[in-house]
Amino acid sequence: MGVRGSLLRGLKLFGGSRVSVRPPRQEPCNSGARFAKCAKQKDPAMTLRDAAAAVRENAYAPYSGFKVGAALRTPGGQVFTGCNVENVAYPEGTCAEAGAIAAMIAAGETLIAEAYVIADSPEPVPPCGGCRQKLAEFAGLDVVVTLANLVGVEKVMTLGQLLPGAFGKGHMDPA
Repeated sequence: MGVRGSLLRGLKLFGGSRVSVRPPRQEPCNSGARFAKCAKQKDPAMTLRDAAAAVRENAYAPYSGFKVGAALRTPGGQVFTGCNVENVAYPEGTCAEAGAIAAMIAAGETLIAEAYVIADSPEPVPPCGGCRQKLAEFAGLDVVVTLANLVGVEKVMTLGQLLPGAFGKGHMDPA
């Protein structure tokens, strides 16, 4: 493991003699967000449900105890996940869907082909209004969004069904 390029120049500038360099990840992930991560779909048996359920476990929900996980698949097959992150200064938290979208955008992707949202609730929980609008920014209204709970109840619908009459860029064009 060697020091490369600008890091080596930086060491010379600051006179550093010892540097701890993190070893490279086995498979690079360009998430850019602490509350979200991405993974190239390697295992065909891994479903969006699996990804959303796994990341849900990482949710930070000390106030409500209500953990949510979301997984998004791009047209190219990449899967991006996010979980909710609460903050004592309500409503400054981050929704799971927003976290997954942030990870997707940080990785340079801009299109959602499919979405999955899971929570521990009696019935599947839909995204909040803000997250529905965020999904619509990067997905067509025909994109399938699956809502689920931990015991296997799923509700499959399109984004257009979740957000009828969606506000879009076309609404901002001058008349």
